[in-house]
Amino acid sequence: MMETYTASTKSQSQFTNTCVNTTYVNTSVNTKVVSSRSKVSSWLSPLVYYLGRKIVLPTFFGKINITGQENIPKSGPILLAPTHRSRWDSLLLPYAAGRCVTGRDMRFMVTSSECKGLQGWFVKRMGGFPVDTQRPAIATLRHTVELMVQGEMLVIYPEGGIYRDGKIHPLKSGVTRLALTSESIHPGLEIKIIPVGINYSQPYPNWGTDVNLHIGEPIKVRDHINGSLKKDAKNLTAYLTNKLQELSHKKSEINAHDLRKITNNSQISS
Repeated sequence: MMETYTASTKSQSQFTNTCVNTTYVNTSVNTKVVSSRSKVSSWLSPLVYYLGRKIVLPTFFGKINITGQENIPKSGPILLAPTHRSRWDSLLLPYAAGRCVTGRDMRFMVTSSECKGLQGWFVKRMGGFPVDTQRPAIATLRHTVELMVQGEMLVIYPEGGIYRDGKIHPLKSGVTRLALTSESIHPGLEIKIIPVGINYSQPYPNWGTDVNLHIGEPIKVRDHINGSLKKDAKNLTAYLTNKLQELSHKKSEINAHDLRKITNNSQISS
């Protein structure tokens, strides 16, 4: 069970004011104030991750190539910012960077529509919490800061939706704004944004599809704070976009190795 962080009155006021002044919260549209908490089930999470890691993913996919796992810190607040190409992404990320690799569970910011029905039941017990992308609640925004203060690993898809054309679509500034705000309110958190490029060999993954996950080097948020949140968020978003583009077009070293092996064998045979 996650411990609840209670910010000081000054910090809460500063956060609310920062949100209002930088369009995190638009009071003119009667922004909701609702409870938003995430948790990781002590029994369901290990079971789901075990089945996914040992049975579901290896059976469904062809090759799963992962690079850059050494870039993920074992402690401290992290914002994973992956490209979004399929619903499989949220199973592959724990496979590549979850508790079996780093000893850490993940929290996921997901759209409200994904937290309904049976799917929502699982999502809410696997570290997911909903956000209304049109009218984000103050509690939801504050909760992301709490997760950073607690040193959690939070996943936010900066493109927003799923895109299957292999291109990087304009990133939402929410990821960088939340990271910059959290670091500003609580100096010394050392928040890191880690870009992750996810690519499938087919736009709609099916049986035998190959997948590549390239985990980039951490981006230190504090190095991008220069005094103007709006400008800093714009610059950091552009920087993150470039990193995701690099990772999305990175060729698989395993595939390249296999290609050379096949070529060499063909030459020997001939």
